[in-house]
Amino acid sequence: MLQLKTTFAGLSLENPIIVGSSGLTDSAEKIKAIEKAGAGAVVLKSVFEEQIKAESGHMDGYGSPEAEDYLQTYVRSHALSHHVDLIREAKKSCRIPVIASINCYSDSEWTDFARLMEEAGADALELNVLSLQTGKEYAYGSFEQRHIEILRHIKKAVNIPVIFKLGSNFTNPVALVNQLYANGAAAVVLFNRFYQPDISIDSQSLTHISVLSNPHELAERIRWTAIASAEVPQLDYAVSGGIYDGKGIIKAILAGASAVEICSAFYQHGLEEAEAMKQTLAEWMKDKGYESVASFKGKMNACTVGEVNPFERTQFMKYYSEYKG
Repeated sequence: MLQLKTTFAGLSLENPIIVGSSGLTDSAEKIKAIEKAGAGAVVLKSVFEEQIKAESGHMDGYGSPEAEDYLQTYVRSHALSHHVDLIREAKKSCRIPVIASINCYSDSEWTDFARLMEEAGADALELNVLSLQTGKEYAYGSFEQRHIEILRHIKKAVNIPVIFKLGSNFTNPVALVNQLYANGAAAVVLFNRFYQPDISIDSQSLTHISVLSNPHELAERIRWTAIASAEVPQLDYAVSGGIYDGKGIIKAILAGASAVEICSAFYQHGLEEAEAMKQTLAEWMKDKGYESVASFKGKMNACTVGEVNPFERTQFMKYYSEYKG
């Protein structure tokens, strides 16, 4: 019998579709709707270290350091307790795996918070260390090392699977993925998205381009998933960014992913799109004779494409010479 079930970071999913961390996942009611729509798992809306520090850092001017410290601690505790409450409510309202999410950039007190997430019932924890390294005195490799140190400290505090969602701003993502595996990561998600700045020439002010992904972003995710899953096959992988239909899910799995994280498609087309995606996946599997997701996962990763690896070689002249448009 044809099965859409998959395993990601040690979690059993009814299908590979994970609704990624976003405004779609910031309440128990929305998460219940996500389960009803047929998703396999959900990543809760992230708690942002940058936001908490910015809010607590504004608690000054109260006349004494003690008062300021108290207010800063209150703001931080309130933000974190809200996220812990969301985990508890989500676990009560649905049966699909609930993955908590931290978006951080420093190795600070996150070990304590990770422990609270586990105690609240989170099935796994997704870490996002999303930061641009722009200092001219930057030491090469220190950003990668920060990922490893955060992972080491959190792994000492929790027993649930720890997932790393990486940005695409690394010289060699595979080397970092290998180190994350060596230090206990259960899975890696490729890739997180930076919000892209823009400049309004009318108002001469900073703005931003669309926060939603587009299908063209999938190619980069497929490239690195295919390479990483071949080089570090012990880890589970998920593709995030650029998946808008069932065909995108199929491509991600062929490249080596166990699951996909989707937000933008659901923002634009509604959660009902999940059923259409699953139907496309099931029909393709039936047509190709695959009875399970595992039976074709990684079938087209970098191990399978021959001596000359098209995922690593751009082969610019070959493809440019064939271009007729």
